[in-house]
Amino acid sequence: MAKKKEITVEDKLRSLYNLQLIDSQIDKIRDIRGELPLEVRDLEDVIEGLKNRIKKLEEGLEEINEQISIKKNLIAEAKALIKKYTEQQKNVRNNREFDSLTKETEYQELEIQLAEKNINEFKAQIEQKNESIDEIKSISSEKTKHLKHKKSELDIILKETEKEENVLLKKSATYKKKIEDRLIFAYSRIRANVKNGLAIVPIERGAAGGSYFTIPPQIQTEIASRKKIITDEHSGRILVDEVLANEQKQKMEKLFSKL
Repeated sequence: MAKKKEITVEDKLRSLYNLQLIDSQIDKIRDIRGELPLEVRDLEDVIEGLKNRIKKLEEGLEEINEQISIKKNLIAEAKALIKKYTEQQKNVRNNREFDSLTKETEYQELEIQLAEKNINEFKAQIEQKNESIDEIKSISSEKTKHLKHKKSELDIILKETEKEENVLLKKSATYKKKIEDRLIFAYSRIRANVKNGLAIVPIERGAAGGSYFTIPPQIQTEIASRKKIITDEHSGRILVDEVLANEQKQKMEKLFSKL
């Protein structure tokens, strides 16, 4: 039975750096898209918000029109009562009955005046809401045109990069399976805490890549020996020697060129 090959620290470092190179390539693809996906989502949210505002205004219009119908019915009923009281006044037997019917008529006339005032107020509200609806619809139309343009831009970029990104994501997942969970956890945590997403960096001119802090020669020798995983005391990044980094870069560049 063949003896299973032991995974050395060097193997782990190479796998980690390969993973870093792949994830950095994914980052570059996503940088090409820039803020477009966010802009598209923001515009979609704005347009949805405008639609909801229009819906609420239209619901408000329905309620106002219902109130106008109620007031018109009230006017019609009041006019019918006035007509009734006027007819009854022709057959009264005394002044007391006449005065009572006159008061009832005056009350109905006041009801009509109040209802007509309410209707005019409602009509003013309708005009105001219709103006708001027209304004919001105009804004929504402009936003929709802008969204269509942004989606078109994004679709073009996605078509150019989606296939490459999917291949790289699968490669990234494959390399993660080769690396023990605790290292993946550390790698992901470091990536999340640095701006450029570089969790694994090579030694360049005596310092960690992207850093101005010199690494002592003894530590550099330990890193080059690839016997243990060493992190930069200033940034927390995992360090690899320049030779290993260049070897893996060449290997990954061949992979990227085929995508």
